[in-house]
Amino acid sequence: MDKTVFILNPFSGYTLKEKQIFRISGYIDRHVKNAEIIISENKGDASEITRREIKEGIERIIAIGGDGTVNEIARVLVDTEIALGIIPTGSGNGLARHLRIPMRFEKAVDVINHCAIKKMDYGIINHIPFFCTTGISFDAEVGHKFAKQNHRGFISYLKIILSGFLAYKPEKYTLIINDQEIKREAFLITLANASQWGNNACISPMASVEDGLLDICVLSPFPAYMAADIGVRLLTKKIERSRYMEFFRSDKILIKSSGKTTIHYDGEPGEITGNIEVKIIPRGLNIMVPDQTLSI
Repeated sequence: MDKTVFILNPFSGYTLKEKQIFRISGYIDRHVKNAEIIISENKGDASEITRREIKEGIERIIAIGGDGTVNEIARVLVDTEIALGIIPTGSGNGLARHLRIPMRFEKAVDVINHCAIKKMDYGIINHIPFFCTTGISFDAEVGHKFAKQNHRGFISYLKIILSGFLAYKPEKYTLIINDQEIKREAFLITLANASQWGNNACISPMASVEDGLLDICVLSPFPAYMAADIGVRLLTKKIERSRYMEFFRSDKILIKSSGKTTIHYDGEPGEITGNIEVKIIPRGLNIMVPDQTLSI
């Protein structure tokens, strides 16, 4: 069926007003044939809508939202031939930024109209799919607090980081990477499929969604006076030059744990009991991108 379904999360990032939804509808009607907009109402709705539309035999589904909305839809599309497009309206939009999808709505729709379709990797953390990043330690603590905010966006994200930084106590971890046991005390551990958390904060500037590998990013404890330096390096894609940052690459990792661990997957909060296993699934999702911009 030559049909494109747009699934809109009206609560993503800055809440979309009714008039903005009408504007989106009008723009799509003029540029995309056989288009339908479906508005999700609750968390998890986007996954159910996607399952229902797959049964109709459609070819493309477009996520209008942030990384959480993308995750809800993409986890249903993996290992199918249906292509996923993204119109980023979230507070971070990490995967869209990595793929160089424009943040302006009209230009993002132009990508849908004139796109390349590529196959990208995705990750799994203890059976939970992720497409951008997943993480534990301070990374996950920020994700949990951010998810509870009424007003989301870069400023809210920055406030959480600054308020929690001094209180957070780094922990010791045992990592199994490429069959080697590595012990580290870490402020944060991020497993990156794509290069950034969102808002152009690049935790792994060299990450690729096409290489079949996870970038394992370990930030060691650092003195408070270095916080600004690390923040600037994140925003200027130079974090790999920090002496506190260490990178590994593998298609899988085991993090040993006997208790409960706070995690995030694409910014969504979660919790895992026992060992944490993360692996990459190569070329498992068809993604719509601007021509020749996926290999970065």
